[in-house]
Amino acid sequence: MTREALINAQNVSIQFFKAVEENEMIVAGKTEAQLNEEICFLALKEFGIRRHWHKKIVRAGKNTLSVYHDDPPDRVIDEDDILFIDLGPVVKGYEADIGRTYVLGKDPRKLKLKKDVEAAWHEIQAWYQLQTTLKASALFQYAAGKAEEYGWEFGGAIAGHIIGKYPHEQPLDPLSLELDIHPDNPNDMFLRDEDGNERHWILELQFTDRGSEIGGYFEQML
Repeated sequence: MTREALINAQNVSIQFFKAVEENEMIVAGKTEAQLNEEICFLALKEFGIRRHWHKKIVRAGKNTLSVYHDDPPDRVIDEDDILFIDLGPVVKGYEADIGRTYVLGKDPRKLKLKKDVEAAWHEIQAWYQLQTTLKASALFQYAAGKAEEYGWEFGGAIAGHIIGKYPHEQPLDPLSLELDIHPDNPNDMFLRDEDGNERHWILELQFTDRGSEIGGYFEQML
């Protein structure tokens, strides 16, 4: 049941993101905070999404280099910007975690970044699904190598984490990395939780070009 409920939460969230595009909400002249507020209002009004289990993120321009725990200054979206949205909607009591990149204008490098980070995500997912045992640290290194393969830097502090019924499982030690796809987590991702339940993982990729001050992001369930 949990897997099906999580897939449903993801599918609803993907439709929500498509509605943001169809409503042409991502335009120059808005601040990140304004767009964030408008997106969350749409989620509530059209999809009944009242709760987001993690910090709601809209980042544009050089702010796309920031990692999750950063709080960069609010920025006005420019005509030729790259930006990404990262939200954690809760749908019928189950968590989704969706991240997408958008490009305003026709800058070829920004468009390439958007395309590459999504293509790499699907390649990593396909590789993951062939595994029967896999250290979280090994998946992180594989993701970082994929960024390099595409000609980018891996910008994230992690490459993903678990999700589940809200609120999802937490480690006994708050400082533990055991439920993150982190370079210092040697645990097998196929281990079950303490109740014997399958764990469900999010894969999040952030590729960056620090010289050009741009980053791209793609995230959803493995």
